[in-house]
Amino acid sequence: MLRRFLKRLGYTWKRFRKSLKKEQDQEEYDRKVGELKKLLALYQSNYIDLFFGDQSGFNMVGYVPYGWQPKGEYIEITPTKTKGTQVFGLMSLDNELKSYTYEGSMTSKRVIEYLEDFHNGIRRPTVVVLDNAPVHHSHIFKAKVEEWKQEDLYIFYLPKYSPHLNPIEILWRMIKYQWLHYEEIENQTELNLQLDEILADFGEKYTIDFKEQKCRLID
Repeated sequence: MLRRFLKRLGYTWKRFRKSLKKEQDQEEYDRKVGELKKLLALYQSNYIDLFFGDQSGFNMVGYVPYGWQPKGEYIEITPTKTKGTQVFGLMSLDNELKSYTYEGSMTSKRVIEYLEDFHNGIRRPTVVVLDNAPVHHSHIFKAKVEEWKQEDLYIFYLPKYSPHLNPIEILWRMIKYQWLHYEEIENQTELNLQLDEILADFGEKYTIDFKEQKCRLID
């Protein structure tokens, strides 16, 4: 009875969506988005280089393969634990990517090491956009941020709880759900080989049309 009544009112029964929007400071969010769009305009006008940084993990956990099964029966597989491979990436909207693979946890020293290496290759003032992970706000990292400013490398922090504003999240999604062929992968070693190929060929064999992917920063 209640279900029919709610349907008449236009309600539908569906899963709730997880969202961090309520955790955001709207004033800070709006200010940061405005600043980010100004940086994007400078990048599009060829005044600066703009890269989006983030890290993501890749492993066999969570992947459940498809296969032909007798009707009414299910083939069961035993999940296994793997360490996985972590990737820290710096990506531009022109499909330029600098990536670093590692095992274990991300630390401030590790991010600094990767950004120092990245800094050696910059050609002009460059802005790196990062989220608010604790490793990006440690004392040693903040000290490096001030040093990098003197050498034309600038760090811009996204507003809190805003992964949707970081286009590199699209890259991670494409790798995990489109480019990695899990049906051909039997273990972490084989996954790493495919992953290395994708990272090496990004920008040529593997590309992203950010307008087509409805990137939040591109109108």
